[in-house]
Amino acid sequence: KGSSNCGALYINGVLGPINLQIKVSLIASLIVTAPLWIYQLWAFVAPGLHKHEKRRAAYFLLAATPFFAGGVYMGYRVLPIAIKVLFGFTPSQLTNLINFADYLDFVLRVILLFGLAFELPVFLVTLNLLGAVTGKTILKPWRFAVFGIMLFAAIFIPTGDPISMLLLAAPLILLYFIAGAISLLNDKRKLRNNAI
Repeated sequence: KGSSNCGALYINGVLGPINLQIKVSLIASLIVTAPLWIYQLWAFVAPGLHKHEKRRAAYFLLAATPFFAGGVYMGYRVLPIAIKVLFGFTPSQLTNLINFADYLDFVLRVILLFGLAFELPVFLVTLNLLGAVTGKTILKPWRFAVFGIMLFAAIFIPTGDPISMLLLAAPLILLYFIAGAISLLNDKRKLRNNAI
């Protein structure tokens, strides 16, 4: 039965309970304040942009927060699947005994990884709006991009299992192609406006 669920969680040391409360507070504040620190990133870049570039870069700020939230939610949904797969390797005669601090670190890494990874299309479309890359430039090396996304998922997913890797890579590949398509449409709009 221990292999089918999370097993027994425990807190280690005298300071363990207070450290746990502090860590949970830090994690919650990092996720809840995402709009603020994403804005700070934009505010750092904004002074170096022209007026029309600032207006376009504002789209990044508007899109970055919901995409980060979507990634966090996706990571939250993947967690039970990843844990079930990993604990499925536990021999039937053994029970899992897990340090809660380690478990919390694992949860944080998965959730933040998904949240940050889901910013990929936002960065691509923003670079296109700023004129740094074209839609063709984004989509031309699509084979390398798909391989790079798979490699990124394989290296950075904390679980190391192929199911979690695919659950991260598949939406990222889809978002990559959507970002490329949006960039192509934006390029066509620019050409039409220049022709007028």
